[in-house]
Amino acid sequence: MKLIKSAIALAVGLASAQVVANDTITIEDIPKIQSVVQSVVSPDGEQVAFTRSVPRELYVDENGTNFTELFLVDEDGVERPFITGKVNISSIQWSADGEHVYFLTKKKDDKFRTLYRIAVSGGEAQAVLSLKGTSISSYQLSPNGESVALLALPAQEKSEKELKKLGFMAEVYELGLKDKQLFIVDLVQSDKPLAPTEIEVAGYVSDVNWSDDAKQLLVKTQPTALIDDQYMKSQWHVMDVESKKITTSFKTEGKLGAAEFSHDGEYIAILGAEDKHDPATGRLYLANAKTGKIEEWIPNFMGHISDFEWLNRKNVLNFIGNVGAESFVAQIKVGSAKYKKLISEGELIASNLSVSDSDKTIALKANTAKHPNEVFMLRGKKSTRLSDSNPWLNDKRFAKQENITFKARDGVEIGGVLVYPLDYKEGTRYPLIMSVHGGPESHDKDGWVTNYSRPGQMGAARGYAVFYPNYRGSTGKGVDYSKLGQGDYAGKEFDDLVDTKNHLVEMGLVDTKRVGITGGSYGGYASAWGATKLTEHFAASVMFVGVTNQLSKFGTTDISNEMHLVHARSYPWDKWQWYLERSPIYWAGQSKTPLLIMHGKDDPRVHPAQSMELYRYMKVQGKDVRLVYYPGEGHGNRKVAAQYDYSLRLMRWMDNYLIEGKKDMPAYEIDHAAKLKAVKDADK
Repeated sequence: MKLIKSAIALAVGLASAQVVANDTITIEDIPKIQSVVQSVVSPDGEQVAFTRSVPRELYVDENGTNFTELFLVDEDGVERPFITGKVNISSIQWSADGEHVYFLTKKKDDKFRTLYRIAVSGGEAQAVLSLKGTSISSYQLSPNGESVALLALPAQEKSEKELKKLGFMAEVYELGLKDKQLFIVDLVQSDKPLAPTEIEVAGYVSDVNWSDDAKQLLVKTQPTALIDDQYMKSQWHVMDVESKKITTSFKTEGKLGAAEFSHDGEYIAILGAEDKHDPATGRLYLANAKTGKIEEWIPNFMGHISDFEWLNRKNVLNFIGNVGAESFVAQIKVGSAKYKKLISEGELIASNLSVSDSDKTIALKANTAKHPNEVFMLRGKKSTRLSDSNPWLNDKRFAKQENITFKARDGVEIGGVLVYPLDYKEGTRYPLIMSVHGGPESHDKDGWVTNYSRPGQMGAARGYAVFYPNYRGSTGKGVDYSKLGQGDYAGKEFDDLVDTKNHLVEMGLVDTKRVGITGGSYGGYASAWGATKLTEHFAASVMFVGVTNQLSKFGTTDISNEMHLVHARSYPWDKWQWYLERSPIYWAGQSKTPLLIMHGKDDPRVHPAQSMELYRYMKVQGKDVRLVYYPGEGHGNRKVAAQYDYSLRLMRWMDNYLIEGKKDMPAYEIDHAAKLKAVKDADK
């Protein structure tokens, strides 16, 4: 194995002056990292079903996204593999009696994604239901196990297929879109095949959730299939299952998240936005299921709530709160805005709550600074880790990591997650990679911070300090804070990045002349801005799926309405020159920062032409710039080969300028052929 790694490193030119020991996290480790995707506790609270994301093997498996396997784990952490290998299992749910686990997948003999179940006692998975001519998008089993609600797009008409073969494929942009349909299927028909019944609901149905007595169904709709409508025009309704009629609708403004009935059906908890200008769904609302009256449950919460789950005892809700770079799990009762914490900040970065029928056990997935998402069990206030997806991480050394805060030049508190260089020595100054999150309605948490585009512990092992800034406009500090960057593209929000750099220099940690910046989406915008307008502060930049021209971005994205309401708060035609001056292309002529640009060729959010524009503006002026496109990838790379290639290019660019101190761009080739040969030779 060591010979293979050596051959690979030589082939790609990764060898550097500093030899990275086997007990550190390397680029070669990142494509091996597995993580828990979904965890659901059994009705009796004794077991947790979970899915695990397993990357494809580089230079061996065909191109594609990660495989997703199904496991069960008990309270002692004993795992049982149920469906493993080259499979893709999603949307797992327990049967009401706890005897089966349901899931969606598409097997070799299936034309479309189908609903399956597998007995906990063992045996082969059984197909439960498929739809003719279309895949099941999602489903929800009724709590009594007697029915299932399905969401699916309409099947393609036979004439459509025939005309397509004959070349009639004209697309009228954003028209002729198909609405996702709602079906309800009776699962207890023993004498005839299961027959889906389509329910007529106006608009596009994006989500559903049953009441505990299965007499009502929460239905989430939006006017059309457009992602902009999903973000800004969604609405929750209560449907009477017997009559199939909407009885109540909830009047909310702005973005909407999940919704769930209380156990007695009197109330509905809803995640939403404070108003139409709130960029995130971090407010917890309590609604009356009959009257539709809705009010914020925890007013002025100085963080963002990310998930919740009702307990089965009367009117008690568990929820996850994100505050700063940390998270907590808490419990709250109807009638009170006060909550008690079950897991405090600093223990875990939690998500995906699931409660057993007895309320005895809460399952969740969580990560920490030393491992990606794993299954945890919470009983009372005691949390226990049950799964270990990457046992090899136990033999790795980790750099010190901490959440820090400080004040920007105007007194606003900012901060983020700092990973020190491995074997950090006080008094020594190190190169810095600043990795900027997207959104900007997002924030980095003090948990697992290493992946293909985020250097984290891998960067620390190579001798870098790595910092994840939570600049103004980030979530985690309440709605007002998350709005601080609105109407000020690339203004004080990106000045915060310079203040961050200066703070780390003043700490004595960072060499001010060896600072690199990288990020994706809005973080890509920051990286482009750092390479142009703020060029004197950054010695290298790697931009990923980033914005470079705010004028053309508005006209080529699928979220223009959202951009207007929660980011720009104006339209380009209101102030053309301002939009131009807040675009990296405007400042390309003054750039002195070598810029590597990478982008998925099929990105619907930030058009690939955004990268082409800045590349062309810089190249014709003789700047050091390179553009790499990834065919078949969208707004972020999802396939392991593209992710690995990205990691290699990212770190080679940073190493070239920040560690090796070179002036010329590194070679553009990566000799994947040599790596492929090394793997094949090793198998002989």
